[in-house]
Formats: sequence, C-alpha cells, structure tokens
Amino acid sequence: MAYQIDTYLKDFSSYVEDLGVVPFYAEMLTVFINAFIFILLIALLDKLLKKLIVEAFKVFSNKTKTSFDDFLVLTNFPRYIGHIIPLAIFKWFFVELLEDYPTTLYWLLKIFDLYVILLILKIIRSLLRTSRDYFQTKQQFHDKPLQSYLQVTMLFLWGIGIFFFILELFDKNAMNFVLQLGAASAVILLIFKDTILGFVASIQVSINDIVRIGDWITFSKYGADGTVTEINLATVKVQNFDMTYTTIPTYSLISDSFQNWRGMQESGGRRIKRSVFIKQNSVKFLTESDLKELKRIQLVAPYIEHMEKEVLRTNKKQGVDQSLAINGLNQTNLGVFRKYIDAYLYENPAINKDLFLMVRHLPPTAQGIPLEIFCFSTDKRWENYEHIQADIFDHVIAAVPFFGLEIFEEPSSKDITSFLTQKNQSKE
Repeated sequence: MAYQIDTYLKDFSSYVEDLGVVPFYAEMLTVFINAFIFILLIALLDKLLKKLIVEAFKVFSNKTKTSFDDFLVLTNFPRYIGHIIPLAIFKWFFVELLEDYPTTLYWLLKIFDLYVILLILKIIRSLLRTSRDYFQTKQQFHDKPLQSYLQVTMLFLWGIGIFFFILELFDKNAMNFVLQLGAASAVILLIFKDTILGFVASIQVSINDIVRIGDWITFSKYGADGTVTEINLATVKVQNFDMTYTTIPTYSLISDSFQNWRGMQESGGRRIKRSVFIKQNSVKFLTESDLKELKRIQLVAPYIEHMEKEVLRTNKKQGVDQSLAINGLNQTNLGVFRKYIDAYLYENPAINKDLFLMVRHLPPTAQGIPLEIFCFSTDKRWENYEHIQADIFDHVIAAVPFFGLEIFEEPSSKDITSFLTQKNQSKE
C-alpha cells in the first residue's frame, strides 16, 4: 500500500511538471493538493463514522435494560470514539506523504500527539460524567457528593494531561521536568492555593462523611440555614428555608464550625427545649383546700394523693409542728405544676417516650424561675414539629392559673398607664 501511494505521488508530480511547473514547485503542489483532498476525505469519513457510531449506540442502548449506555450517548462518548479511526488513517497517510519533509512531519506529528492526549482526556471525562449521572439515579448514592469526586478526579487527570502536553511540546525528559516542577512548586502552591485547599477539603469531607447532599446544616458565618443541594470542589450550595441559595467555600467545612442536623433527622425524634418563666412571688405552699381543688385535675391527682401520705408519714415521724406550712415537708404549687407537665408529656402521643424527657427548674433570673421542658417529638418534619411544640406550650400557658401561678411578662405601656392612674386616684 505504501508503495502504491509513493508511485501515485510521483506520477502526480510528473503530471504537474508536464504542465510546465518547475520540479520544486511541482513537488510542493503535489503535497498540498493531495493533503487538502485527503483532509476533506478524512473530515467526511470522521463525520460519517461519528453519525454511524452514535446511531449504533442509540439502537444498542434502547435494547438494553441498563441506563448506563443512555448516559454514554448524552455525554458524547460515541462522538469521541468516532474520531479514533480517522485519526489513525490521518497519521498513516501523512507519514507516507511527508516522508521527504522531516521538519514538517515532525511538527505535524507533535500536533497530532497533542490532539490525541486531549481526545483521551475527553473520553475519560465522558466516562466519569456518565458514571456520575448513572449513580445519581441510584437511591444509595443520592446523598453522596459525586460532583466533588468527579472534579477531584478530573483535576488530577488534567494535571497529568498538562504534564504530557509540556513533555511532548518541548521534548523534555520526564525526570528533568519533574525536578524543575519541584523547584517551581512554591509559585504553583501560591497560584493554586484555593484550588488545592478545595481539593483537600473535598477529600476530607467525603472520607469523614462530614456533609452529604440532602443534609440540613446551619452555618451562621455565611448565613446558611437549609438543605445542601450540591457539593463540588470549590463550593457547597445550600438552599435556605426562605428558598434563597447560599454558597459556602468547601474548605470552610473543615476550618470553621457549623451545625449538621443529620443526627436529629436519623434519630427517633426532634428535640423540644423551651421554658416558661414563673413569677417567684406566685410560688406558695399548698393548703388542704388547695390540694382538694387540685385533685380534680386527673393527671396530677395520683401524685398529690401519694405525696399527701408521704408528707403525713414524714412529718408525724419527725414530730413536726404543722401549724406553720414552712415546718416539715409540704407540697408547693410549682412542684405540683411541674409534675403535672411531666404527666401531660407522658400522655401526649406526639412525644417519643423512648428518648430523654424531663421538666426542670433553671436558676432563677430577673424575669422569674425558668421552668424548662426538655423532650423529643416523634415527628421530625419542621412544620409538624412546630405545631407539636406550639400545642404543648399553648396548654402549659393556659394551665398555669389553675395552680395559682403567674407567668412573668415585662410591663407594657398599658400596665404603666394603669398603675399611674390608680396612683393618682388614691391620692384624690
């Protein structure tokens, strides 16, 4: 075949010389004309092969059950594969055509090799994108930062590609080039600092499972409070509860502190931790008539009856003078109210009884005694959680007066006006 091409080129050159062209120019014209014709043929062949391969892939993918080959078509994998045969023919022909022009052939082959490196990178990128899109259709990979994995891998491959580009373009020895690259590493680290930090952060976030797509995170520094929708090499995208988006640098996930609510989402309940402030001067010992009235409250009646027996037994044993309530053991309205809330929570079907449940006093403040409710709702969805919490405190606030207690509130302008009016009336 090579002999036939050589004979054809000589015959073509002789034909051009017969037309009166100087031998040197006749040879040049032979090369350019045939190169031009061959490039046109290769371009047509390339276009035809790409179309045939793409259509063949589509037919094949329609017959298979897996969707992987469908994603191969979408990421242009068949188009890139279609370049391989025309490129092989292109190289073979020009090696024969430019055999007598070593300098031109040398640079042409360099351009060819550079394009081959680029084509290989595109084929690998297509395969990686196909894998990402395919795995995103699987339930077990929905919360994995596949985009970040893709970017990290492609960054590494592009680095290798650039390395071979330089070696090919400048005919450098690989070892010498690595040594020179090491000398310039300080400059490279400075230029690509953010990319390198993002690269390291992406690996740590993925390996340590710090954040997943779908996690609810709160990052006060960047005003983010919502669901993670995307994790890539440079940024993490968060959709906030007001439907706005916040982008967070990936590196900040390992350098700064933030709150990930995944533990709550995966647990058996969502925490309720809120207080009501009781006026301290409304707390008192309960008399027999008070206790008799409170026994009408079904949830707390068993506790009151049990404590009455305990108070009587203890005070009798110690010989306590019960003419004063402060002597010995006695029940208070705040203590009974606390036990009532505790019983109310245990009876509430919206509260998870298997998780921690407690009603407690916090240290007194200028606003009164904080009575804190600490428990977990069974429904973790935000809207339902807020409804459950509101229902509990609606009931607690409404129940306070039944125990002779008062809730503290800062005086309003109306309270001050009423006070001044009463004061003026008393003077009159």
